[in-house]
Amino acid sequence: MSELVFFSGTMDCGKSTLALQIGHNRSARGLQGVIFTRDDRAGEGKLSSRLGLVTEAVEADEGMDLYGYLVAQLSKGGRVDYVIADEAQFLAPAQIDQLARVVDDLDMDVFAFGITTDFRTRLFPGSQRLIELADRIEQLQVEALCWCGARATHNARTIEGEMVVEGAQVVVGDVNRPAGQVGYEVLCRRHHRRRMTAVSARVGALSPDVLPVSSS
Repeated sequence: MSELVFFSGTMDCGKSTLALQIGHNRSARGLQGVIFTRDDRAGEGKLSSRLGLVTEAVEADEGMDLYGYLVAQLSKGGRVDYVIADEAQFLAPAQIDQLARVVDDLDMDVFAFGITTDFRTRLFPGSQRLIELADRIEQLQVEALCWCGARATHNARTIEGEMVVEGAQVVVGDVNRPAGQVGYEVLCRRHHRRRMTAVSARVGALSPDVLPVSSS
């Protein structure tokens, strides 16, 4: 029976790599799939991994009917055996509903990959809808690590290495952006709560943690 599966995790935990692997494994068995993506770091219509792997994809623009797109492909004689949706957190709830309809009405497996919460620890609307509708939710086993070495559980947005907690929910960036640009960093809950990034931690390590004592 076909399923809607949501693979979730923080940034830098291998979601896109797994999406590419699932596509490779199925294509090696003669299956044909459609890959949807949204706002990938490599640009429009791309699915990319930080390991350097890139493949072509269909850009799921805001307002695009994903179910309608697949029906149109089938109506033209195309073949679609499965669907991959990367960066699924950026999809609208209505588009997640469409993916569920693909599973139920077209009998296709749909593999969705996305971040659960934003830099403010709030659920992305697309991820929330996936949690509500998915047949199965898989937490990725590759653990991203906070700068302190603990398991990273939260995504932080940074500017010049400093964590920010205000701004638009979606600003495309990466964990490898130069410090002066908008970037992202994965943190454990403790350091996300303290707004302590790798940069601020290094600064803090150079600061005295006791009051100076006068020799007089």
